[in-house]
Amino acid sequence: MSELEPDDLLPSERMRNQALEGDVTQIHRGHQYADEGDTFTIDGTTFEVTDVTERRLGELTDEDARAEGMDDLEGYRRMLERAHDDFEWDDDSAVVRHRFEPR
Repeated sequence: MSELEPDDLLPSERMRNQALEGDVTQIHRGHQYADEGDTFTIDGTTFEVTDVTERRLGELTDEDARAEGMDDLEGYRRMLERAHDDFEWDDDSAVVRHRFEPR
């Protein structure tokens, strides 16, 4: 188990604030950034990574998008397109889901 920098897992201030508010409870990234049991702290609140699972973009649902602070999957998709140059949604692309909760 390691102590992570919160911005290593949650790359935007918006997501870190939403995690503090309980609106963001997971993030999908292109690579694995944490292991189960790792922790990170935001403004005095410590979070523990509870699940790390490899998935495909085509498996994501509206529920996944809401757990990442978005209204729905289409909004999540648009956000990814804005955030990443040359991003193209491919249902077969591998991603890693990192779930976390406050301790």
